[in-house]
Amino acid sequence: MSFIDKILGRAPAADMLPLYTAVVAEARRPDWYRGGGVPDTLDGRFDMISLVLSLVLLRLEGEDMRGRLPSARLTEKFVSDMDGQLRETGFGDLVVGKQVGFAMGALGGRLGAYRDGIDDGALVRNLWRGETPPAEALAVTRALVEALQARLGAASFEDLIAGRMV
Repeated sequence: MSFIDKILGRAPAADMLPLYTAVVAEARRPDWYRGGGVPDTLDGRFDMISLVLSLVLLRLEGEDMRGRLPSARLTEKFVSDMDGQLRETGFGDLVVGKQVGFAMGALGGRLGAYRDGIDDGALVRNLWRGETPPAEALAVTRALVEALQARLGAASFEDLIAGRMV
C-alpha cells in the first residue's frame, strides 16, 4: 500500500489486479498480432494494452458514479505496471518518470480518440502508428474490437471488476 493510500485510507490499486490481468491477457491474444497484423513489438504490445484498457475504462464510464473509483484504480494499476516494466528493463528514476508520463498521455489520447467511437483512422494511428496496414488486417482488427466491445457490454459490473470480460 502506498503512503498516499495509507494517509487517505484508500484501498490499494491491487484490488484491480483481476481486471488488469484480464486486460493484459486480452491484449496479448495472438489473434490481434497474427490475423490483425498489429506489430508484435514492445510498442505494439503497449498499443494493444492501451486499446483494451481504453475500452474497459469507457465501459466503466457507462456505470456513472459506481465506475469512477474502479476506473481510477485500474488506471493506477496501469501506471504501476508501466513503472515496474520500465524499471525491470533497466531505466532509472528520471527516465521512468518521463516514460510513465508519456504512457499516461498516450492512454489519455487514446481514450479521447475512442470515446466517440472507434474508426479505422483511430486504429491506424494508434496501433500501426500511422502506417496503413493491409485491408484484411484492419478488417480483422476492427472485428476483434467490435467483438470485445460486445463482450464488455454484456459483462455485468461485478463480472468486469472480477476480471471476467465474458
